Amino acid sequence: MSTYRDLTSHRGSARATVLRTAGTRERRSLLTAPRVPTVGIDIGGTKVMAGVVDPDGNILEKLRTETPDKSKSPRVVEDTIVELVLDLSDRHDVHAVGIGAAGWVDADRSKVLFAPHLAWRDEPLRDALSARLAVPVMVDNDANTAAWAEWRFGAGRGEDHLVMITLGTGIGGAILEDGRVKRGKYGVAGEFGHMQVVPGGHRCPCGNRGCWEQYSSGNALVREARELAAADSPVAYNIIDRVKGSVHDITGPLITELAREGDAMCVELFQDIGQWLGVGIANLAAALDPSCFVIGGGVSAADDLLIGPARDAFRRHLTGRGYRPEARITKAQLGPEAGMVGAADLSRLVARRFRRAKRRRVERHERYERYAQAIRTSRTTQEPPS
Repeated sequence: MSTYRDLTSHRGSARATVLRTAGTRERRSLLTAPRVPTVGIDIGGTKVMAGVVDPDGNILEKLRTETPDKSKSPRVVEDTIVELVLDLSDRHDVHAVGIGAAGWVDADRSKVLFAPHLAWRDEPLRDALSARLAVPVMVDNDANTAAWAEWRFGAGRGEDHLVMITLGTGIGGAILEDGRVKRGKYGVAGEFGHMQVVPGGHRCPCGNRGCWEQYSSGNALVREARELAAADSPVAYNIIDRVKGSVHDITGPLITELAREGDAMCVELFQDIGQWLGVGIANLAAALDPSCFVIGGGVSAADDLLIGPARDAFRRHLTGRGYRPEARITKAQLGPEAGMVGAADLSRLVARRFRRAKRRRVERHERYERYAQAIRTSRTTQEPPS
């Protein structure tokens, strides 16, 4: 990392130009991106994961810590990221850092416009971290970085038109077309979870009612289970017994565990979530017509308990069904590390340009030194003897 420390005062405007052009050149750049280790950071509502990733998507080392409370200042989150990167850099030659943030990132990938789980509001995260880390930093939405990783190394390899849907607390998403992440004019494309599917439905934290993520997400799954348990429904007796009557101890992983054991209520809840997932995917297919949908996020750990009902509902609701090709629906392969791996890989594209710029500056400096030495030598030979 020390290689970059002498460059910090010269990089501001150049970095902005690099990042504006990186998005439209990602696929071509993969052929010439340096095969160097980079760090990926995945920032979610509960954890910050950091890892050193090689050019083939292999994780060389991984660290994890809790996400600072959303009431904390942005500086506290930055401190957490910096500590993780510096810790990893003690054992690895880090050439760039990629950040996958759970929030809206602007088109230049420099600011986090809004993060629901953190105190980031129009936060210039890229520049703040670049100044402290003295290496190139790339910032993107975490669903975009996860989709990139799945396209490069996972379930989406070989697909030219891919849509990723991440099912966690809410629903995130990303679109890849011809090897490019489609971020939209303002950088906030892919917020599928806030498509309104039920007019006047459940209230969403975004302020609207009836958003898709209120019917097909980890929050929706837990909400339905807790409501049945709170109503003392006979179908919920098994899960009530498991949490010893404490309804608030019902979690998504517990529901998944019971569903795998054959608990009828939990299986039915996943069928409901999967049905809504399939409806939303059918709507996205009508709008985007991808060849593949990759389903990731924590809820996707339920496998066919979720994916099976989603495929069935997709086929029933797909417009033009029976007369058009159907997109493939598959589970993500890289698991919870996808966002981290994708962020590291995307940052490698930026590292290439900075390595080239650094080499040119070194070459200019060497030419200047040779010229200066020649002038000094010439003056020495021309001086009359004393």
